[in-house]
Amino acid sequence: MRKTLKSYFFWTHGRGSFHYDVMVTLILAFIFVTPHLWNYGDRPTPISGFSAPIEVVSDHGRGLLVMVSAADVHVAADANDAAIRKALHQAIEPVTGDAVFVTHWETMTGADGQPIQWRVHVRR
Repeated sequence: MRKTLKSYFFWTHGRGSFHYDVMVTLILAFIFVTPHLWNYGDRPTPISGFSAPIEVVSDHGRGLLVMVSAADVHVAADANDAAIRKALHQAIEPVTGDAVFVTHWETMTGADGQPIQWRVHVRR
């Protein structure tokens, strides 16, 4: 028994042999069964859909210009610059990634004065 376990550990059996097939079966069983038994924490986070497409264009060598719908940015009307910067970063992060820095922004408003789009200038 000890010799068999040692040969399994050092993978000394030839391909196509009974012991080789047992080892491969155990490895495949581990790969396909354990995700159902243990939570590895590798499930994707649910991301809510955007109300409008996010447009990313070059800012003529100064970084990126990201246009995002106002409905996708969740910020209070009386928020300070730090809160606005954080809300804009969270809104564009699924598209641009985490490694961007929001430098400044502009609000595009509709005829009724309500914001309809944010123009966000970011740098990597």
